[in-house]
Amino acid sequence: MVVISALGYGGAETQAVELANSIDPALLDLQLCSLSTYVPQAGRLQHPERLHILRKHWRFDATVVPRLARLLRAERIDVVHGYLFDAEIACALAGRLAGVRAVVGSERNASYEISRIQRLAYRLARGCFDCIVANSQAGADFNRRALGFPAEHYRIVRNGVDTTRFRPVDGAATRAALGLAADTPVIGMFASLKPQKNHLLLLRAARAVLEAVPAARFLFVGDILPGGKHGSAQYARDVQAAVDLLGLRSACQFLGNRTDLPQLYSACDLTVLPSLFEGTPNAVLESLACGCPVIVTDVADNERIVPDGQVGRVVPSGDAAALSSAIVEMLTVPGYRAALAARARAWAEQEFSLRALSSNMTRVYRELVNQ
Repeated sequence: MVVISALGYGGAETQAVELANSIDPALLDLQLCSLSTYVPQAGRLQHPERLHILRKHWRFDATVVPRLARLLRAERIDVVHGYLFDAEIACALAGRLAGVRAVVGSERNASYEISRIQRLAYRLARGCFDCIVANSQAGADFNRRALGFPAEHYRIVRNGVDTTRFRPVDGAATRAALGLAADTPVIGMFASLKPQKNHLLLLRAARAVLEAVPAARFLFVGDILPGGKHGSAQYARDVQAAVDLLGLRSACQFLGNRTDLPQLYSACDLTVLPSLFEGTPNAVLESLACGCPVIVTDVADNERIVPDGQVGRVVPSGDAAALSSAIVEMLTVPGYRAALAARARAWAEQEFSLRALSSNMTRVYRELVNQ
């Protein structure tokens, strides 16, 4: 059973759905459990009957642990896998209470701030985890430095992308619906409105891009996190203030959370993800699968995910000048963007398929049960 804080639009939530949909039921009976009734991605589950809702009534709801333990026993779960902090701690305690054979934690990012409460909770639950699955080597290294788990506790399983859903399609109708001409240069950023994603760097770079390519337009797909958590509500206000301060209002569109992502990726000439820290970002994999080149910052494993000059570009984190230069180069050098786009789809299929995700996770779960 994969237990997650909620089933919203974030990267971890998307990967939980992809994992549930891609696992071969003949090899593994995988169920999902959300600790919130906020489950907008539940509609994408191929087996929605395997989704359990175990609502957490308040932030520190201790009743979640015995209730989850009862669910694990009732469903005869062998392995419980927590995605995101509160779900991880609940799984650690409930898993041991229920007597499951293995408890798995997760690391979905790297180089972020771990709060004092989180460190205390991890310290208390430390002996309950049999394994930590990280979606990047940088994430595993960071988690080990921060929490002190032994090296043998870590497995690397990179995110996967549904290349059947995310594929190159005709973006003309989407462009028209957004009021964008067929020849308008379009730069997309697909990310929740939270400080980690660093929209502000792209906005600073956008000013220089427009000086070189005045017709360029910027699409921002994503919204604040539920309840404005992690400072996302204030950050969204900061982003809008920066748009006006830099005089970018006429060049930017903010679309919020959308379900027509493949069409939106295909409506873009390129996408940008200027994050401050990452794991294996879904938006990058989705863009590549849609044949859309990507520009990323040199954080976490991004240089491994986006080979520089082959399917996109990697620029120094925080460097607006380097980012604007890479965007302008991709938009103006004849044939350059097309060459990157031609290789992007094949790279996503080769390296980040759902088949690889399900195979790797099944192997980890079986290894733990056998031990």
